[in-house]
Amino acid sequence: MVHLPKMKPAPPLIDPERMTPYVDPLPRPEVAKPLGKRLNPSRKEQVPFYRIPIREFFSKIHRDVQPTRFWGFGNSMPGPTIEARSGEEILIDWPNQLPAKHFLPIDHTIMGAGKGLPESRTVVHVHGGRVPPESDGWPEAWYAPGKSATYHYPNKQDAAMLWYHDHAMGINRLNICAGMAGLYVIRDSFEDALNLPKGEYEIPLVLMDRLIGTDGQIYYPVSQFPDAPWIPEYTGNATLINGKLLPYLDVEPRKYRFRILNAANSRFYFLSLGNEPAFQQIGTDQGLLAAPTAVPRLAISPGERADVVVDFAEHRGERILLNNLFVPLMQFRVASESVADPSALPSTLRAIPPIAETGAIRTRQLTLEEVDNVLGDPLVHVLDGKHWHDPVSEKPVLGTTEIWELLNLTEDAHPIHLHLVRFRILDRRPIDVDARIYDKKVVYTGDAVPPDANEAGWKDTVRATPGANTRIMVKFEGYTGRYVWHCHILEHEDNEMMRPYEVVAPPKG
Repeated sequence: MVHLPKMKPAPPLIDPERMTPYVDPLPRPEVAKPLGKRLNPSRKEQVPFYRIPIREFFSKIHRDVQPTRFWGFGNSMPGPTIEARSGEEILIDWPNQLPAKHFLPIDHTIMGAGKGLPESRTVVHVHGGRVPPESDGWPEAWYAPGKSATYHYPNKQDAAMLWYHDHAMGINRLNICAGMAGLYVIRDSFEDALNLPKGEYEIPLVLMDRLIGTDGQIYYPVSQFPDAPWIPEYTGNATLINGKLLPYLDVEPRKYRFRILNAANSRFYFLSLGNEPAFQQIGTDQGLLAAPTAVPRLAISPGERADVVVDFAEHRGERILLNNLFVPLMQFRVASESVADPSALPSTLRAIPPIAETGAIRTRQLTLEEVDNVLGDPLVHVLDGKHWHDPVSEKPVLGTTEIWELLNLTEDAHPIHLHLVRFRILDRRPIDVDARIYDKKVVYTGDAVPPDANEAGWKDTVRATPGANTRIMVKFEGYTGRYVWHCHILEHEDNEMMRPYEVVAPPKG
């Protein structure tokens, strides 16, 4: 259980409830443009080449708030959207142009954040990408200002909305809090043929909460320990959507496709629409579902994505709020006049094969644990009782399928992300936590519960329920090499809740 340590008093913070809402239009991230072409790593052909610098800039989050300092990609937060086609390779150069000193508090006692390292180091990970290990954003492969890294993205996967973000060891939570995130959209001909809403009717919604002072600046709290400022979770007073606080969006009375990303450090969102239109969810982390599913309230944990269609046709002239629980986040302003809508919401989407557990060659039981200090406050969060620098213990064979049982022995839900792969959720089942801790036995206390209908597609991030066994079935395809799996609550990930795993080649013969 997370017991928040005492923190230093916060500076004066803005109060969104006292601000004038819906005065800023919702921004749409620009689409990145290639600079030309370069040889791919195999040196066989020229492929599109992008350069997206990582730099400091200032941007207004609200009409009545002073410009906020961000660290991000390009000149916006979120950064420019990368549009790619399935099977078409690209190269991206990520130059680090940040200032030398970080503007958020670094804890030098946690893994990979020792004194003497460059404060503004970074490395970029495309979350959900099936990429070779040298382009995946290994947490210790960071580089300092003035340096750069060019990564190769083969895009050999189905259409899906991925995202890219910082992944530097020990300061990942600070860099993403500072604004280092953007969208990476893969498209394919199968999805194109479905005639879903597109163009101006397909809109990303990137959600991230921040603590914002009355001076407009991001505030990151520290613990009561001067030499160990890490805190176990970060949640903010202001939710930004595409970088704006309480924006509005003018929409026509027709279908829209919204690509939703929870890019928050720690916050889980529970989204709903006023005036009773329901989300029709059509996809999740790794692409389309088998069929649309109506979702009155959309639960989305850090790192997860949801692909939804909303039909405003029956709400002409209305003002509709997007809420998190009962807190408004933005407003849709529906036009009064009817319009033609050539888009479709098919009753079936993409075929998803049934799960056959017999296809798995092994099952691994892996625990999610919290280690408290003498004051009862979290000291570290660990996976399977191991720390980052312990020897690699998970070595799946390329091309094989495994079942991973995530035994959550804590009282928190943990969104668990595996790099490289996609997986299916099998079920969740409550366990006797004490029996697992003290007797090393898995004793079930209830029946297994299958995933919700909107979780039944391909995933790369799964909510591991507290006090339960969350089972996922993973096929390790793509590449051999070292990758990582971790909790996507960034404060946990930065403090030992991340482990390497290695995909190994099949034995010869």
